[in-house]
Formats: sequence, structure tokens, C-alpha cells
Amino acid sequence: MTTLPQLSTDLGYSPDAGAMIASGSQGSARSEVTMNTARQQAPGEATAARRRNPLDILMNSGLGKLLRGIGIAPRQDSGESLLDLADALLSLRGRASGPALASAFFDLYEASDVAARQEFLAKIHDRHPADGKAIDKAIAKWQEKRDDASALALNQASESVSRRLINQLNLAPQGTRRLIDMREDLLAVPKGAATEGLAALDRELECAFIAWFNAGFLELRRIGWDSSAELLERIIQYEAVHQIQGWEDLRRRVEPADRRCYGFFHPQMPEDPLIFVEVALTAEVPGSIHAIISEEREGIRPSEANCAIFYSISNCQVGLKGIPFGNHLIKRVVGLLKKELPHLRTFATLSPVPGFAKWLAKEQGKDADGSATMPGASDLRRLAARYLCEAKGKGNQPLDPVARFHLGNGARLEAIHANADLSANGQKQSHGVMVNYLYELSDIEANFFALTELGTVAASKGVQSLLDEPEGGNRKANGKKAKSKNKDALAA
Repeated sequence: MTTLPQLSTDLGYSPDAGAMIASGSQGSARSEVTMNTARQQAPGEATAARRRNPLDILMNSGLGKLLRGIGIAPRQDSGESLLDLADALLSLRGRASGPALASAFFDLYEASDVAARQEFLAKIHDRHPADGKAIDKAIAKWQEKRDDASALALNQASESVSRRLINQLNLAPQGTRRLIDMREDLLAVPKGAATEGLAALDRELECAFIAWFNAGFLELRRIGWDSSAELLERIIQYEAVHQIQGWEDLRRRVEPADRRCYGFFHPQMPEDPLIFVEVALTAEVPGSIHAIISEEREGIRPSEANCAIFYSISNCQVGLKGIPFGNHLIKRVVGLLKKELPHLRTFATLSPVPGFAKWLAKEQGKDADGSATMPGASDLRRLAARYLCEAKGKGNQPLDPVARFHLGNGARLEAIHANADLSANGQKQSHGVMVNYLYELSDIEANFFALTELGTVAASKGVQSLLDEPEGGNRKANGKKAKSKNKDALAA
């Protein structure tokens, strides 16, 4: 009996796979109720799971007899055994045993420690390089005939083996969910340890997820206090912008008539959102988060609301980093709200500015936790306007990730507020500054064009006046100008 040759992986690590949409430093917490059993178990339970050894269970099953019959004998080392099972999946392509073997692979993968999982991820792509001879042959056939059959043959010859393996693994029960967790392991590989193989595998996973999680395939659902406890618990865990302080805090955000929460769901993950947005129906555009999430706030009837304020957008799945959901989610929710409440006039955000404190510290020549003198409220607003409109990153796009997201959706930077987020996280990431991005549907295309083609940030007159304001905010010398600016600014 032979042992399958070792797979090499060309797995890809993508450190810039897309910023978390709505918030800075907290990030998306991983749910404690995932399919990955090894990640949920206490140390003693994990040891017991390894003693049960899914590999032994597999090899003693009917499927194990089939594997032995074709000369496959996975080794006891989990990293090597994972490679063997992956080889077996590829060799059994198209057979009815594929789903069972894919399930067995994931059972072993999830019972393995982090080192073994990452060893597998680091080798699998390189173990199956492109078949140069087959590609050359297919190219020659295409050049000779140039028909549909030769085009299909060329496509099949050039198909990545890693992509084939991903498709095979997706056949397992909850395969999509488990592949997302696998990519999370991949993204956790330290940058210094990342290889070209990891980067290539990451690209294959990202491309597969972009196809599988196309917005047209996703279900938009309202999340309310009557949703399942499992789903509501995940909302508490995943909230990445304004931490939810327990069940009563969650209730205040999803139960009142003037509050909404919507999420995108995949058919394989009906109780585990991909992304969700929290919405406040208000009489005017707010200038502080306290006005939205305070226990003491006074509610209003939806018929009295003029504005829909998107105040928190959280990506939920670390393994889906870089997959664009947020822009589709906002536009779909705007459509729903316009249909339900046609009298709403304004659709805007109350958004954090997660990169502002770090940028300001650098401008002042200090570390983020340095002892530079803190500017007053007027200067903070002026400096934030400079940061949001003028500080650019890759591709001449806004440096701030939240600004890049909303402005990239065609929104306009409408107003900047100091002392708007007094939480510890708000003070740390933005010195309490928050901003409104306005979604004016008739201007979205023009704003998007100005940003992408000209590098120009669409901003209101009030924000423009902040850019023109002299350092120190000399309002006495510019009284008329200050009066005009206050007229343009949105109510706080």
C-alpha cells in the first residue's frame, strides 16, 4: 500500500483584503457558535476529540476501505494526513464519495491544532502546480481550431487545482461555513510567515467567495427582538462599532418602532449574518452617538421621522474579509425604507473616523499615545476635515477606511462633529469626532466619478468652510464666514 505524495500549497495571504466596513479598532468578534468544534472546545475536550481521531474513524469506515483499495493510507501526523485527504478528494473527483471524504477532511482539519492547519495551508497550493504540458497542448488546439470545444479544453487545462479542491470541500455538510473558517486560519498567518503559496490560495478562496456570496444570492432580512436567541446573541458578539452592553442594550436597538436592524444572510448560514446595519429613524440628522443609543432618549413614531441614520455597519465573518457587501446592503435598505416610509427625506450616516487619531499624532510628530497637546473642538473639526478630504492612501483614495467606503459608494461628506463619541474607543480612535455622510441618490454617480477619476471628495459647504478656516479658528476675524458655515452645518 502506498502513501500519497506530499502536497505543496501555494496559499495566499492578503493583508489588504478589505477594511472592516464601519469601524476602527474593535473588529468583528468571531461567534462562539461556529461549526469549527476545535475552536469551541475547552483544552480537555479538544484532547478528547484528538483521542477519538477522525482519521481512525474514517479509515475504519466503508469510505476508508475504498481509500485503502486505491492505495491511500493517510499518515497519523495531522498536517500530512490533511494533505493526503486533499489528494484523495482530487483523485475521487466526480464520485459519490466526494461529500463524505470532504466531511472527513473537515473533521480532521477542525480537530487539528493551529500549527497543523497552517502547515496544510502553506503546502497545498504548491503541491499541485499548473500542468504546463496540458496547457501548452490546449493552447495549440485552440490556435488550430478556435472553436467552443477547444476553448473549453483550454479553460479546463488552466483551471487551478486549488480551486477544484475548494469546490470539492464545499460539498461537505456546512462546507461553505467551514471554508470561511479555513480562510480565517489563513488570514491569521503572521505577515512575516506568509508565502506566495498562501497568497495564491487566498486569492482562490476570495474569488470563490465573491462568486458564492454575490449580493443577488443573499437574503436581506430585518433583525428584530423576535428573532432567534442564537441570532441575537451573534449580533451582540459581532457589533464592531458601538459595543452592545448586554441584552437590554440590544433590545433598545432593535425593538422600538423608530429603530431598525437589517442583515444579509447566505442560505447555508440562516442564523449567522454576513453583515448587518443598525438604523435610527430621527427627526433631524444627529451630531452625537449619545442621541441615538442613550438609555434616556425619547422615541418618536416612524411617521414623525424625517431621517434614516445608518449608525453602525458590522462585517461578521473574518474569513470573508475583502468581499464587498456593505454598498449593496445600504442601497437595499434605503430601497426598503423608502417603500415602507415614503415621507423620509434624508438618508445619512453617523460614522466613526477610525484613522483620525493616528493620523493626527503623526502630523504632530507624536505616537498615537503621545503627550501632544489636544486641540480644542473647533480645531479638531478643522483637522478632521483636512484628514478626510486631503489625506490619501493607495490609489489616491481617502486614507480613512470608513470614509473610503462611504465616499466610494457616492455619499457626500456632510458634517463633522466634535465630542460626538465620548466612549473610550471613540476617544482613542478619533478624539470623539464623528461625521455624517449623506446619501443623496441623485448625486451618487457624480460624487463617485469625482472621487475615482479626479480624487476629489464630495463635501458640503459646511465642510468646505472648515478647510478654508485659518489655523486656530479665528472666528472673530471671520464672523460673516462663520455665520454662513453654521447655516450650512447639520443640526447636532
